[in-house]
Amino acid sequence: MRTSIRLWNLIILLSASLALMPAVQAEELSRAAILSASCEGCHGTGGRSPGAIPPIAGKSAEYLREALESFRSGEREATVMGRHATGYSDEEIRQIAEYFSKQ
Repeated sequence: MRTSIRLWNLIILLSASLALMPAVQAEELSRAAILSASCEGCHGTGGRSPGAIPPIAGKSAEYLREALESFRSGEREATVMGRHATGYSDEEIRQIAEYFSKQ
């Protein structure tokens, strides 16, 4: 009997965890979209720049992450990007890179 109660508790716990996963993913997507909004001012909606600023939509997440980290450290020189990148944590840079890689 104890084994069956433990099994049911485990099933309930797993079901609840799976039910919460979409909410967590949506929250992360919302956070990434909010963080990425400032990038769209120059790089265009969804990172699709119509002008001289390079488009970033569809670039690999690794490339975007490395570029932002290089701007942040000053290793890669830029007029504006260095100032923007210094305001982001490693996790925020990861989220931004993932967001634009999927655009």
